[in-house]
Amino acid sequence: MTAFLDKDIREPLFDFLEENFGKTRIIEEKNIGDSRADVIMVTENGLYGIEIKSDADTYTRLSGQVKDYDKYFDLNIVVVGSSHAHSIEEHVPDHWGIITVENVDGKADFYILRQALKNPKMKLEKKLSILWRPEIAQLQHLNDMPKYDYLSKKNVILKICERVPEKIPEEKITSEICELLFERDYEKIAETVNAYRLAHGHKPKRNRVKRRRRRRKT
Repeated sequence: MTAFLDKDIREPLFDFLEENFGKTRIIEEKNIGDSRADVIMVTENGLYGIEIKSDADTYTRLSGQVKDYDKYFDLNIVVVGSSHAHSIEEHVPDHWGIITVENVDGKADFYILRQALKNPKMKLEKKLSILWRPEIAQLQHLNDMPKYDYLSKKNVILKICERVPEKIPEEKITSEICELLFERDYEKIAETVNAYRLAHGHKPKRNRVKRRRRRRKT
């Protein structure tokens, strides 16, 4: 049986996720702490961090990746090649979901070995940091907050966190984060961010185009 590599897994995986989770948006290769999330899956109920370990990968960096994923996402899933299927449960926490993939007649065959549970270690300030500054501003507007134009993005995020859950229910803020990511227009937001940076005496950011996939299934 031919082993599957990361490049063989991704596109079929996105189809599998859409079939099983409905309305989703896929964001690939996002820096989180000291790691890089292979996939962020936006759903209507929360953000999933998805780490892919193909048959060619090892567990060398997984413990550090688990710690970083657990800070940022509502739920986490590891997708593993068949060579890891019998050992992966020893390397991820019990709240992590596990999906296995094997090569069946040249096609990726996925199986949910374990469902993901709500991540008890998620830190709201880390999850909010995934948003861009204009999206943070929209979140402030949705919750009738001052603009805090004089504060850095990090400090505005702390102001938002101070209101959760006493003034803003955690479920509400999560739903709003997800909707903002569903509606994210990379070209438009890049223009808004650069306009903000220029207005505050900073150089505009270089536009880096990454492959992203938008899924909207109703």
